[in-house]
Amino acid sequence: MSDGFESEKNKASSWFRALRDEIVAAFEALEDSFQGDGTAGRFEVTETKRTSDDGSDAGGGLMSVMRGGRVFEKVGVNVSTVYGQLGASAQKAMAARGVPGMADDPRFWASGISLVAHMQNPHAPAVHMNTRMFWTPHAWWFGGGSDLNPCIEYDEDTAHFHATQKAHLDPHGTDHYPKLKAWADEYFYIPHRNRARGVGGIFMDDYCTGDWEADFQLTQDIGKAFLPAYVPLVEKRRDTAWTDADKDTQLVHRGLYAEYNLVYDRGTKFGLATGHDANAVLMSLPPLAKWV
Repeated sequence: MSDGFESEKNKASSWFRALRDEIVAAFEALEDSFQGDGTAGRFEVTETKRTSDDGSDAGGGLMSVMRGGRVFEKVGVNVSTVYGQLGASAQKAMAARGVPGMADDPRFWASGISLVAHMQNPHAPAVHMNTRMFWTPHAWWFGGGSDLNPCIEYDEDTAHFHATQKAHLDPHGTDHYPKLKAWADEYFYIPHRNRARGVGGIFMDDYCTGDWEADFQLTQDIGKAFLPAYVPLVEKRRDTAWTDADKDTQLVHRGLYAEYNLVYDRGTKFGLATGHDANAVLMSLPPLAKWV
């Protein structure tokens, strides 16, 4: 593969940034429309920068975090575009996943959006979403998805979340939703707890059919499905009365989330291994959690 991939890279990174802006605006609108105690939450935006071992520019992005809102206890929406050369361990990991030529030319480029929301009300579900593109001189692929992580489950909420994702995937082929749902069920499983971390969603990784435009459109629709799948659930549950026992259930469930992200999550491992801002990489961790 030649270096003539700049147009595709620019289109992808611009899309991830536009999606970030749309989600940030929607989440602040949820804060504004809720008549709860306190003031409406707002995102604190920090520019992140990454440097190579020789001190040269290696990309960066925006870390947007809201803490202590009326609806969101903590939510992060990060977008980044990073590049450079992969270290030895990352090269080995890529080679193990079938990426050719990493030892001879370890250059890479990666861009994406990553979101995790932890809620004030235990009846409102936590959620995770990301979409991303990865490029090397010999390969490119897309990845990502979204999954719902309620500590108090409602069957109708789960059904809505999955139905919305299916509706966005079906135009690309009706085989996509069941395949990506099964992928999410496998990926977001916590082996040492013998359970899933939530009620699933959709997920893909290393996705490349050879048709970049078609794969990019699929990735865009995964991103477009997120707000209509999730926002109605927040609007429905954010003012539900809750008890101390409900809050305790939420804190224990958050422990599962922290364990998964620190032990298994590929994005966390990649971000830390490639020297990205640790605060941005670990923004997914809940503000409070409990182990019993």
